[in-house]
Amino acid sequence: MHILQQNELIGFLDDLAPPSLQESYDNSGWIVKLSDSFKKALLSLDCTPEVVQEAQQEGCDLIISHHPIVFKGLKRLTGQHYTEQAVIMAVQGGISIYAIHTNLDNVLQKGVNQSLAQRLGLERGHVLRPLKGQLSKLSIFVPIENTETLEAALFAAGAGQIGNYADCSFLTQGLGSFKPQNEAQPTIGELGARSFVKENRVEVLVENWKVNEVLKSARKAHPYEEMAYDLVLLENEHQFLGSGWIGFLPKALPVQEFLDLIKTNLPAHALKYTAPIKSSIEKVAICGGAGGFLLPDAIRAKADVFLTADFKYHEYFDAIGKIMVVDPGHYETEHHLAEHISTLIKEKFPNFATLISQVNTNPVNYY
Repeated sequence: MHILQQNELIGFLDDLAPPSLQESYDNSGWIVKLSDSFKKALLSLDCTPEVVQEAQQEGCDLIISHHPIVFKGLKRLTGQHYTEQAVIMAVQGGISIYAIHTNLDNVLQKGVNQSLAQRLGLERGHVLRPLKGQLSKLSIFVPIENTETLEAALFAAGAGQIGNYADCSFLTQGLGSFKPQNEAQPTIGELGARSFVKENRVEVLVENWKVNEVLKSARKAHPYEEMAYDLVLLENEHQFLGSGWIGFLPKALPVQEFLDLIKTNLPAHALKYTAPIKSSIEKVAICGGAGGFLLPDAIRAKADVFLTADFKYHEYFDAIGKIMVVDPGHYETEHHLAEHISTLIKEKFPNFATLISQVNTNPVNYY
């Protein structure tokens, strides 16, 4: 049995979907943490008492769920509510609980919506509503002869990524000056004397959650005792982060065939939908879970259909004559995530034991 340390397993999940990307209302991350190492994980969409019981029966010491069992602070643990029951059972059974929710919603690569798109056979996709304010521009001043070493360190730490392009930087040559004082130990120059050095200004983009690690790596590679740098928060859209997904079917399908595709591939027992605006479907916007807030974005993108869940009655009217809305149900658009996350963990840690929950946590029944 292969045991994984917390920093290995959770570190991998945090790299996949950085916790800083979760929405303000969310509670992703540790819900119950009872150990720093794990031997077997149960993957689930929800973490109900039945799922915790399943974890106990299967000998799992960790549950990784998409939805956090605790959204708001618990004021008591009396077992009167299913949330309290699940937490009590987990603690008594020595089972930790980790949630990876809206942070996984907000990443394009291997996230919720890309996984859903793959189940529907969609391609050529991109984020429907990109996030802003997730990037910073880092500028570092370095002697010309040390530029290559510094850039290598920046790129290795994750800086310099622009869309599908890696190792991106911009160099500007100039003349730097400094005067070492007091207890300084300069690499170049002498105490009390002003020195002039030909330097490059190295500029790279950095995702905000990587800034500390990038700076740490840069300081190790930089020859100076004091590294001069600028860090500026940008309002640029991040091409790979945000809400929803929009792409295309390999070929246009008649509306009825598209609806059949949804029912078969999710699968879904029943579909709620508005009147089609076209006789065939090709350009598709999607959002796993409750995505009604993205309706204006889907309309603006001129999608033929918007597939998401939890539309309210009056919200359907906003789509009439503009776009077709299809609502298969919240559970139906996300229940595949347990298998998806399990597959990603297996690819990274082939010898670690993971199980996919067999409990149907959908609170909605169909007749």
